[in-house]
Amino acid sequence: MTMASAGLALGSGEVLNAQNLASKRGKNGKVKIAYIGIGNRGEQIIGDFARTGMVEVVALCDVDMGAKHTQKVIGMYPKAKQFRDFRQMFDKAGNEFDAVAIAVPDHSHFPISMLALASGKHVYVEKPLARTFYEAELLMQAALKRPNLATQVGNQGHSEANYFQFKAWMDAGIIKDVTAVSAHMNNVRRWHKWDTNIYKLPSGQQLPKDMDWDTWLGAVPYHEYNEKYHQGEWRCWYDFGMGALGDWGAHILDTVHEFLELGLPYEISLTHQEGHNDYFFPYSSTILFRFPARKGMPPVDITWYDGLDNLPPIPAGYGVSGLDPNIPTTNQGTAPAAKLNPGKIIYTKDLIFKGGSHGSTLSIIPEEKAKEMADKLPEVPKSPSNHFENFLLACQGVEKTRSPFEINGVLSQVFSLGVMAQRLNTQLFFDPRTKQITNNEFANSMLAGLPPRKGWDEFYKL
Repeated sequence: MTMASAGLALGSGEVLNAQNLASKRGKNGKVKIAYIGIGNRGEQIIGDFARTGMVEVVALCDVDMGAKHTQKVIGMYPKAKQFRDFRQMFDKAGNEFDAVAIAVPDHSHFPISMLALASGKHVYVEKPLARTFYEAELLMQAALKRPNLATQVGNQGHSEANYFQFKAWMDAGIIKDVTAVSAHMNNVRRWHKWDTNIYKLPSGQQLPKDMDWDTWLGAVPYHEYNEKYHQGEWRCWYDFGMGALGDWGAHILDTVHEFLELGLPYEISLTHQEGHNDYFFPYSSTILFRFPARKGMPPVDITWYDGLDNLPPIPAGYGVSGLDPNIPTTNQGTAPAAKLNPGKIIYTKDLIFKGGSHGSTLSIIPEEKAKEMADKLPEVPKSPSNHFENFLLACQGVEKTRSPFEINGVLSQVFSLGVMAQRLNTQLFFDPRTKQITNNEFANSMLAGLPPRKGWDEFYKL
């Protein structure tokens, strides 16, 4: 198989097949799109794109094309070309679409996104952008070399009320001098019932019929198939996913990170952990991220709390923890109401704010202070487009994406550093200028992750 001869970019980052740079509009000016990952979360975002009325679906790709969970989407688009291997899709149909939407396990975001950019395609990819620090770095560089291509990471809150409120409140001086943030995600996770005395990876099982396991593994070292890696279970494992932090962090901390211009932390400390093991994420963890002063703004400490019984300190007057109605359902079911629903508490020198996840807005606490401030709060502009419309309009040159790789990629790197602290059960000192870990040579080598499998190293050169 060729490595998608439709558009290899070597060294300079220039796309060899220039025709892919031109936006190929579909019928009635619609964006021609290919979907990679069409079950579970993929099915949901395909529905979101369909509701815009702005897409023409050209191709469908999934390693599980014969499985029950992909049949619904296949039935919706019977004329779309079908592929199990995304590399074959780019080789055989790459000249028929101008955008891709990617909803696959975290470890596969990188090779598919890199090939799509090298092939001159606009890219929508679920969060987190990448699993390792280095992969996020390469994707940001690849996107910056191709400014005519739209990139969007799937943290939908960047197109909802919280995004516009946070910016408006910062511009008006309501949010200023932030010194600390508590981010919390204390819902049950898939791995919470697993045995932490694990001493080896799960034994191999019979592959599901027609599944392309080799392509599913991608650049990750070979693992025998086991159902504990499939259907969302991959999120539990260090080898494939990013745990609770990678799953929810972008929905909780995205606006804090972007608008406070936090960049990269200088210290990442694991301050609490229960259920540590070498293979899957802990039952609970507390991670401290320390960010330096920037542009006249004070240093910020962000503390991440996950686990059922690992709640952050709650300030007086906090009140009720609301559950954001915009949170999409998953194949785990709807997010249940908990003691403290996913969200954040933001501490400034003068005010305290509480907020949920995704697009939910901030409120000032306690309520008496909120009432006192009510007439000082600016009007918050409405979003001109939802996250999917924003991406498609950017493909057409009408808008700019709100969560492009160069913005979300840095946050993805923050999460990868947090996951390294979890995995090593340690404290890391990081130099944001050189992008190196200074107190742990082994951890520093982990920034790049393990070498890719034979044949997959090509994606790191695109």
